[in-house]
Amino acid sequence: MSKTKRIRRHLDLVGKAPISGMAVALAAMTPLALWSASPARAAVEERVVEDPPRLELRKGPPPRMTLMPRPTPGPRVGMERELDLNIVYTDSQLYNPATGKYDKVRLRSYVGTDTNPNRPFVAPTIEVTPGDTVRITLNNKLPADPSCPSPDGDVNTPHCLNSTNLHGHGLWISPTGNSDNVLLTINPGVSFQYEYNLPPDHPAGTYWYHSHLHGSTALQVSSGMAGALIVRGDRLPSDTANGDIDTLLKNPNGQPLRERVLVLQQIQYACLDENGNVLKDGNGQIVWNCPDGKAGIHGVESYDQFGPGSWPLSGRYTSINGAVLPTFKARAGEIERWRMIHAGVRDTISLQFRRLKADAPRVPKLRAAEVDRFIGDNCVGDPVPFHVIAEDGLTRAAAWQTPVTVLQPGYRSDALVVFPEAGPYCVIDTSAPAEASVSQSAESRQLLGVVVAGPGRKVQDVHAHLTKQLVAAAQRAMPVAIRSKVVSDLKDGLKLTRFTPHPDIADSEVNGKQELAFYIDLSKTPFLFEVSNDLGSPPDFKPYDPNRIDRNLTLGSVDEWTLQSHLVSHPFHIHVNPFQIVKILDPNGKDVSWPGAVDDAGGTVDPQYRGLKGVWKDTLWVKSLIAPGAPPQSGIYTLVVRTRYQRYIGEFVLHCHILDHEDRGMMQNVAIGIPDGKGGTAVVAHH
Repeated sequence: MSKTKRIRRHLDLVGKAPISGMAVALAAMTPLALWSASPARAAVEERVVEDPPRLELRKGPPPRMTLMPRPTPGPRVGMERELDLNIVYTDSQLYNPATGKYDKVRLRSYVGTDTNPNRPFVAPTIEVTPGDTVRITLNNKLPADPSCPSPDGDVNTPHCLNSTNLHGHGLWISPTGNSDNVLLTINPGVSFQYEYNLPPDHPAGTYWYHSHLHGSTALQVSSGMAGALIVRGDRLPSDTANGDIDTLLKNPNGQPLRERVLVLQQIQYACLDENGNVLKDGNGQIVWNCPDGKAGIHGVESYDQFGPGSWPLSGRYTSINGAVLPTFKARAGEIERWRMIHAGVRDTISLQFRRLKADAPRVPKLRAAEVDRFIGDNCVGDPVPFHVIAEDGLTRAAAWQTPVTVLQPGYRSDALVVFPEAGPYCVIDTSAPAEASVSQSAESRQLLGVVVAGPGRKVQDVHAHLTKQLVAAAQRAMPVAIRSKVVSDLKDGLKLTRFTPHPDIADSEVNGKQELAFYIDLSKTPFLFEVSNDLGSPPDFKPYDPNRIDRNLTLGSVDEWTLQSHLVSHPFHIHVNPFQIVKILDPNGKDVSWPGAVDDAGGTVDPQYRGLKGVWKDTLWVKSLIAPGAPPQSGIYTLVVRTRYQRYIGEFVLHCHILDHEDRGMMQNVAIGIPDGKGGTAVVAHH
């Protein structure tokens, strides 16, 4: 049996003891009477945004006796977090602004430790610190699945829709065994415990977890099987080491800034027939809303529900922490930390804030097709600027002031947000040019929610206000030895150089090269979703093969990767080790990653690459202007990134984070091995 077949073996662990002592958090929903007293608006106000329920702290076991004493000072003594999550069909409801009513839905979801029955389609937030252990027991209680194995024998045909596994997206942990291993399969009736051991030097930041079995990932994530994972840090910077940004983000009372953990999901449900299949009309088109007068239920049961243009066609709204068109309660002038996670399957989110007119018409009943006009009429004035301080959980070298942050699937963005005066604000998914969006078509604006800022301090200059407060926080909290350096950096463009988790990768460190290109072969039936290991003419594109190792990498080496897409655009994501962006070249060779760069090669200005030079990420949009039918080699962007292979060995994957593309074959197996001392990688013997 091959190594990969061994790793991908189906787990036969039936018979695990049942869950006991599950903690179910019932969140109290208190309506706000801040925006309007009208009954229509009251319906929106009941959907006040709350953070997903947080997993309660469990103390770890007593330390074991060892043959050698623990060194002093030793590494952080970790705590343990434990979750028991049943994977089940859940009958609930989701608000539909098109009708002003709630749709009945039946979706696969996590039910168990600290899940909220009022918000069943978002998993609980796991909060940890570096050095902690997280144990997540998945109990797959879904029914047996006739789509498993793939009926046509093709691993890249979506299949095994009721089988699952788990991925800690962005975590720097082992990819093997029962750690962050996405090559395992947990079938219906099987229970399995994942164990994530975070090293003591793990970066603090915003991460997330979601199902990741090849063949069912998109369908399960689109059902809401995802949650936030926050790594909190208390390490102060010193003369010899950088610290955690958490130690700086304090209010005038020395307390942590008000924080919002925001899981943005795109649950693309359609009407189901009496047999639980997606209902289609006489022309074979999906029926998104059940016909009037008939008791119908909605779900996500087919990959026909995904594809270019399907999200706007569905008429659904992006939910935030399980609520559609929710209300945020804020205070004018208060600095908040927004931890934003794009936990959707495929469509781009370009988040922006604008003032909402006081006399705006009611929002609760509003079809998606009408939203662009509503925003144009009622969300007024210049965008409210905010400051992005971290990308994909990793602190930037300087806060980036921007009127919009572009979130592609899998992205996370930490931003410091200030609402400059009291009143209501629109939270908008603003329009994106075709080349900036997953759909490859110009997107109209969508409404995500409303912020109601209560009375507080009026702020004229958000940047100056933020700088003043962070400087004051640094003067209170930073060690004397580096206090002046931190303060000087903050005054010089809000630099955060004492809080970045990874040192820059110098030219002299690079000792290897990798090339990769994405492609969809439209000449085949069905289409082939492929990845190459080269940038030839043409590259050698191949669909995913679970029995093939596509890249063998060496622990301790440093590679420079060159990324392209040869048909439409795709978000590149690699597990385990993040990467640093060196440059992003448009089709004319212009580097559009500089802070002042203008990316207009597609005919409109795309803001998403500006200021990314030197930034660390784990997911990155690989842009292409090539649409179906366009000449080859025209409109290709070239992205250059660098990464270190540190600490962890084993097999894992890289893939396009348009999750239905991944399920259809846009993925590769990667292996990191131990050096053999001769310039290569040691071969692992199997017995």
